[in-house]
Amino acid sequence: MVPALRYLVGACGRARGGFAGGFLGACGSASGRPRPLCGGGRSASTSSFDIVIVGGGIVGLASARALILRHPSLSIGVLEKEKDLAVHQTGHNSGVIHSGIYYKPESLKAKLCVQGAALLYEYCQQKGISYKQCGKLIVAVEQEEIPRLQALYERGLQNGIQGLRLIQQEDIKKKEPYCRGLMAIDCPHTGIVDYRQVALSFAQDFQEAGGSVLTNFEVKDIEMAKESPSRSIDGMQYPIVIKNTKGEEIRCQYVVTCAGLYSDRISELSGCTPDPRIVPFRGDYLLLKPEKCYLVKGNIYPVPDSRFPFLGVHFTPRMDGSIWLGPNAVLAFKREGYRPFDFSATDVMDIIINSGLIKLASQNFSYGVTEMYKACFLGATVKYLQKFIPEITLWQQPMKVSDNDIDCFLWHCFAFTCSFK
Repeated sequence: MVPALRYLVGACGRARGGFAGGFLGACGSASGRPRPLCGGGRSASTSSFDIVIVGGGIVGLASARALILRHPSLSIGVLEKEKDLAVHQTGHNSGVIHSGIYYKPESLKAKLCVQGAALLYEYCQQKGISYKQCGKLIVAVEQEEIPRLQALYERGLQNGIQGLRLIQQEDIKKKEPYCRGLMAIDCPHTGIVDYRQVALSFAQDFQEAGGSVLTNFEVKDIEMAKESPSRSIDGMQYPIVIKNTKGEEIRCQYVVTCAGLYSDRISELSGCTPDPRIVPFRGDYLLLKPEKCYLVKGNIYPVPDSRFPFLGVHFTPRMDGSIWLGPNAVLAFKREGYRPFDFSATDVMDIIINSGLIKLASQNFSYGVTEMYKACFLGATVKYLQKFIPEITLWQQPMKVSDNDIDCFLWHCFAFTCSFK
């Protein structure tokens, strides 16, 4: 195989049955069956591929697109359990294009975030995808936050983020007339975009290059084939068998898994380690009334507390013109559970038995109680928001986002997800 795939093989380990295989994810369209490849250098049945990517979110679709553009002779398929693409993490996030200021200098996260933001802006321009480079203020509202803010500013400079400025109260008001603060970092390269629209564009690129997308394909098992399929001319060329919950199967040489909140479970199916385990957290937002949207021009963030994996409650403009306020961070009782009372006994038992949640909760008990309190009492969240924009009052309080619009944030290497050992 090509060198890129050799690296994936070595990184992932051995699939069940002894095959050294990696696992790849892809994007897809709305076909329930694999469609014949539009291009590629080999003939194969529509149920076998050189590479299969499990997961039709933005990570899987970006991986699929990159692979097929670099290696157009390979047949590549994407498997997605839902009927549509990009409906979970990709479709449930604040839509912020982060600049990379938060990450440790020289770390892979910092490098990928800075480079990724530039590439995303470039891609959106090429494809005509709407975005807004509206900037961000990280605002210190208390004197004790200023040393942390200055340290964050130095970190941003080390990460190579362009245009960063430390600004005082008068300049804060020039950028955000209704925002109050002692000092702030002005980060002009932060923006917003609809990430689902980006993901669907990745899917279109992938399919136009000859890739195949299978939706409604929920992976149940990944194993090594014991014999070649009957009447198959491919023999054991495709030794990995991926089965879904309907009993259908796909064969391939290599697999890449990009399964979002189910990454640990799919990894375990593939023969790799399930660690770190996924612990789902839900982020509830408030929606500012339309007549009050003039209060916020760009992103307004608090100074983060490095003890916690969350950035804190912030003000986020959306591409549709609305303003989101939040999120809090509360434990979810179901993976991909976006409503407060979504519940899965399996997921809850997994959290209790297999994750490091108990250790995390014991170390951050007061923070967790505060987040739960803010989730239950709207006034507590509004009081916190008033530190930044006093004009947001209980009388003019935001409207709670309807259940269908509550977002779940999961820190999975880039936004809010929580995976703990």
